[in-house]
Order: sequence, then C-alpha cells, then structure tokens
Amino acid sequence: MNAITRLPFPGELDEGADDRFHIPEREGQRRRYRSIWISDIHLGTRGCNAAMLIDFLDNVDSDTIYLVGDIIDGWRLKKRFYWPASHNDVVWRLMKRAKRGTRVVYIPGNHDEMFRQFTGMSFGGVEIRRKAIHTTADGRKLLVLHGDEFDTIMLAHRWLAFVGDAAYTTLMRLNVVVNAVRQRMGLPYWSLSKMAKHKVKNAVSFISRFEEVVAHEAGARGVDGVVCGHIHNAEMREIAGIEYYNDGDWVEGCTALVEHGDGRMEVLHWADEIAARERDERAMQARMAA
Repeated sequence: MNAITRLPFPGELDEGADDRFHIPEREGQRRRYRSIWISDIHLGTRGCNAAMLIDFLDNVDSDTIYLVGDIIDGWRLKKRFYWPASHNDVVWRLMKRAKRGTRVVYIPGNHDEMFRQFTGMSFGGVEIRRKAIHTTADGRKLLVLHGDEFDTIMLAHRWLAFVGDAAYTTLMRLNVVVNAVRQRMGLPYWSLSKMAKHKVKNAVSFISRFEEVVAHEAGARGVDGVVCGHIHNAEMREIAGIEYYNDGDWVEGCTALVEHGDGRMEVLHWADEIAARERDERAMQARMAA
C-alpha cells in the first residue's frame, strides 16, 4: 500500500509538510487569468491525468480558482486505495495558491460528496460551498455547481448506466495504456475514451439533454449563465438565452475553463497547449542548430 495511508484534508499541508509532499513548482512566466474553473480530476484513480494537471497549474495564475466537484474520487478509494505522490502534488499546489492569496472555492460533486458536510466552512483558505454565484469582469452572473443534481432527470437514459458500470472503468484503463504507448512513440496525448463517447449516439443525446436541463435551471434562477462539470465534456454555447459553460475534466479531455481580464471566457485544451509548446521548442532548437 502507498505510504500515505489517508488523504490530506484542506489546511493540513503546512509549511513543514512542503518538502515531504510536493515537487517544486517550475519557475518561469505564467499566464494570468481572472478566474479558472476545473473539475472532475478524480484524484485517487489511475485515470487521473495528474502530471498534465500539474503542468497546467505550473503555467497559470488567477485571482480565483473554482474546484467544481469530483476533485477526489471517494467512490473508487473506498473500493481500492490508490494515492501516488503526484496526487499529493496536485493537492499541495492548490493549497499553496490559497495560502498565497488566490481565492479557492471548492464545490464538492457526487464522487467527493463526503466533503459536502463541511459546506459553509473554510479550511486552509479553501472555501467549501454547495454552489456559488460568480460575477464576471463585464458584469454577468454565472451559477457555478457540479451538475450531478440533475442526474435524477436523466435516470431513464441508457448512457447513465454505461457511465456507471465497469465498462467505463475499463475504458479509462485502456486510455492510460494507449497514451503510455503514444508517449513512448513521441506522440501527443489523445483521448480514446473521449473519442468513443462522441461516437456513441446515446452519449451525444445525453450530453445535449443534460446541457439543456442545466441551462433551464440557471434561467429559472435569474442568472446570465451557468458553469458546471460532471459529464466530462467541455463546452461553451448559448441555450435559450443562457450561457452554458462546462469546464470538462482531467481524466479524458484535460481541459479548464478560464475567464480573461475583460470577462471573455475560453476553454483551454491542455494537451493541445503542451503539444504546441513542444513544437515551438523543437523549432527553436532547430533554428539554433542551423
């Protein structure tokens, strides 16, 4: 079993724990955003792309970070404990942001629902909320929530059963294997599971219906838009006059939603960002060698 026998709780990673629990953040110029939304990291599972998320956190800064649920996969950890050092590195980086003055808002999802009992409390500078209202730089009100509360409306849909069963877990494991092989071959990250999901008619139908229901709920609450996670499908679109944003995940798509200083929203596909950076580095090396 891993030497870490229990999960670090917000606020427990003090200065004395830094050297034991993390690898240093890389130095260099970071991109600056007003707000960042990330969700569905699923720490505690082999499918979690912790290394790519660490790279993301080492290259961006923001005034506010929203952790929009399923940060830790309590369901999977109850069945089998898995917590490598890289997962501690993710927790350490998020805690360090809060300590440095970044506002960190944690909205637990269904996989980390054990933290919902602490709603309204703050640990180590991390605020735990059931949902939140975010005001953009240009004055729009956005409802922020995980999105699992809308599953009861979708229970009859076949894709929900598929997501919940062993087939999905198997697909996640295959995704890890495929990308390990691709990495050895010098190829960029590619999501097998994401591709499969978008090829399945029922999955496409479920995603579309989910987005409509979430947007309708946001409209009923009188806000301009909504930010959620849960379905592992990054998206930005307008639905019946409501701006719908989904920040995606760090298992399949490795995406984050960001707000620029002027209120403009963007989905970052971090695998593409890494690939572009590596191409630029190779081009620079080639020019220097010429």
